[in-house]
Amino acid sequence: MAHEYPDDAPEYDIAALQEKWLPVWDDLKPFASDSVDDKRPRKYILDMFSYPSGDLHMGHGEAYALADVVARYWRMQGFNVLHPVGWDSFGLPAENAAIKRGVNPRDWTYGNIAEQKASMRRYATSVDWDRELATSDPEYYKWNQWLFLKLHEKGLAYRKESWVNWDPIDQTVLANEQVLADGTSDRSGAVVVKKKLTQWYFKITDYADRLLDDLNQLEGHWPSKVLAMQRNWIGRSIGADVDFAIDGRDEKVTVFTTRPDTLFGATFMVVAPDSDLAAELAAGSTPEVQAEFAAYLQQIQKSTEIERQDATREKTGIPLRRFAVNPVTQERIPIWAADYVLADYGHGAVMGVPAHDQRDLDFALKFDLPVVVVVDTNAPVTTSIPVLDLDENGVAILPDDTPALAPAETGTALGGEGRMINSGPLDGLSKSNAIKKVIELLESTGSGRAAKTYRLRDWLISRQRFWGTPIPIIHGADGELIPVPEDQLPVLLPPTDGLDLQPKGQSPLAAATDWVNVPDPRDGSPALRDADTMDTFVDSSWYPLRFLSPNDDTQAFDPKLAEKWAPVDQYVGGVEHAILHLLYARFITKVLFDLGYVSFTEPFSALLNQGMVLSGGSKMSKSKGGVNLGDVIDEFGVDAIRLTMVFAGPPEDDINWEDVSPAGSAKFLKRAWRLAKDVTSDPEVEWKTGDAALRKQTHRFLQDGPGLLESFKFNVVVARLMELVNVTRKTIDTGAGPADPAVREATEVIAIALSLFAPYTAEEMWELLGYEPTVALARWRKADPALLVEDAVMAVVQIDGKVRDKFEVSPKISADELEALARTSEAVIRSLGDKEIVNVIVRAPRVVSIATK
Repeated sequence: MAHEYPDDAPEYDIAALQEKWLPVWDDLKPFASDSVDDKRPRKYILDMFSYPSGDLHMGHGEAYALADVVARYWRMQGFNVLHPVGWDSFGLPAENAAIKRGVNPRDWTYGNIAEQKASMRRYATSVDWDRELATSDPEYYKWNQWLFLKLHEKGLAYRKESWVNWDPIDQTVLANEQVLADGTSDRSGAVVVKKKLTQWYFKITDYADRLLDDLNQLEGHWPSKVLAMQRNWIGRSIGADVDFAIDGRDEKVTVFTTRPDTLFGATFMVVAPDSDLAAELAAGSTPEVQAEFAAYLQQIQKSTEIERQDATREKTGIPLRRFAVNPVTQERIPIWAADYVLADYGHGAVMGVPAHDQRDLDFALKFDLPVVVVVDTNAPVTTSIPVLDLDENGVAILPDDTPALAPAETGTALGGEGRMINSGPLDGLSKSNAIKKVIELLESTGSGRAAKTYRLRDWLISRQRFWGTPIPIIHGADGELIPVPEDQLPVLLPPTDGLDLQPKGQSPLAAATDWVNVPDPRDGSPALRDADTMDTFVDSSWYPLRFLSPNDDTQAFDPKLAEKWAPVDQYVGGVEHAILHLLYARFITKVLFDLGYVSFTEPFSALLNQGMVLSGGSKMSKSKGGVNLGDVIDEFGVDAIRLTMVFAGPPEDDINWEDVSPAGSAKFLKRAWRLAKDVTSDPEVEWKTGDAALRKQTHRFLQDGPGLLESFKFNVVVARLMELVNVTRKTIDTGAGPADPAVREATEVIAIALSLFAPYTAEEMWELLGYEPTVALARWRKADPALLVEDAVMAVVQIDGKVRDKFEVSPKISADELEALARTSEAVIRSLGDKEIVNVIVRAPRVVSIATK
């Protein structure tokens, strides 16, 4: 007779199981990745590493549960799995928190790392703790500096003065990617302003085409949303560079345009007011213009780039009283400064073609500038030209609803296809042919050429803060920039004792006189260290490679290990990193490929983005609050939380914490545990003698599980596992009993599968079943094909759309055999009567449709 246990059975104590098994796993180290001599196939599974701003929250709980399922699954499939862990431990949150509390950022950061590590160990993530790293360790950031020097040597790290994004709260510059769509900082939330500074950049634009084109390699392996976001951010535009001569200026001004075919309609030029070109042109104009320009520049610097690009915003601008020469018409056109042009788009200047660009038209109408139509959008662009009636003068009579070619009157620019007019040698050509023709014309006169431009801008890496990697450059007294010799790396952060760490627009490191004043490596003369630190996205751009040899003090990573393990087979993390981190990591990987350090050009072969965990409709985070992971673990246990996270829905979907039931997960785990408690058969029992129905259910689960897991349908696997638990319990309780071999077989399969989601419960079940730990290293069992064959399936026969017969057939029956059976069934013969059959169609699954006359 089966033993009955109430749902609150004292024998199942998840807290006790956690205390029991965690030290066992610590001792066994079952998740250490074996040596490179291991002949098993390899899998590199990686979670996006955590920022240690405090203890883990439920967002972490979901991400780490999902990645852990993937890592544990591939171990079950016989792979040598590398699943490391680390801490993204430099950055503003730790620095700001330390300043607020009056403590050292190092003490604050490493205290949080210890807290998160304890929580992650408790959460039973199957990571190799021997590979743990933190980006704020000198042993790590030494290699950030080495990487900087390599880029500098290759001409990819450079310093320039330019307008930058300035966070007025955190008092530091931001890369374009760190400014949100509403013009605010992604860190402080402050409205970002423009400020002119000399800063360090990585020349990511040199890799724009490769970053864009190589996304094709990731189709089907990365979420389409992420691919689209990266393509949009890189933003390649194809067109032409057109050189305009400027009155009173020796050097021409180059303008990029995607519509060189409309060049004959260019009636003015607009330059970005915050560009060097605008300042130069204003300086060469009248005193009145110079004063007006200075006031206008001050005004537009209060606007964000988002505001400036708003198409509905009223246009503003001032004439610079300077003129350019249209290279195809030779006409002098006025130059204006206007805020709808950005300094870092193209060359900071655009040609105004008001008839065919709405922003240009709005500007032209406001300031009474000429509008010249050069594309007849009413003209057909196909080779099949319709025949039109002619008036008495031989001019085609257009239909009454033909739009007028009068944008100056309608206020609407003429978009779309058409044929060129008012364009000299381009007249009559379609857009594509006109573009080709005008580029040939420009090239023949030396006034232009085919070109590309990008939305992507070079990566600004300088930060005016303390808690980051020091930039390994020395500034000589003669203004030369001298790289720190590699044998002097790392350039260590100085102690903070006595330093004013409050953000003030320059790095506090500049005040560390003993640190910043150094001898010039060339001749020993007085020199200064660069006092800025690097953007922390440099730290995370290459960290997967450091995991391969985290304790190697002779090189950033071992290229031989990179050849064996990398790139990462499966990366798991949030979609919020779709542009920033992923783009930078792709760039650095391509640089390392060009330098000969790696043999691949993409760092992450496959990407899984988890959704957000919401509480009260808001995303959980340390800054915004939410449900603390440790609190719910104390209430429900690790296994119930992990199971809840993966059962809530597809990984990419958001989870509303109020809608899930960790209590229900805990109840299910008790039911599963009771199966192992009830089993009385010996481990050596012969399974094939067990209950046939239960064995079929077990082997269907074994058959379907891998496909579901590899397609990340973890919630479906959990549902099937729950079904198997119920069927096994029913088999015990309805007569077969706990000694039935099929019950043991099913319970062993449940324990193995459950270790993906609920490792403590699974480990205890494995022990109750008579096995040594650890179940995490048990292999996923193969399904017996003989148990997957269905005995019979139902066939349906329709006549004129109405079901007339049903009968059981072999699942292996052919279409011809099924049709023959249908035609000869008594029900069909009776239904047909004298009707003539005009068509018979056999459709899957096993449906015969007969049409009669």
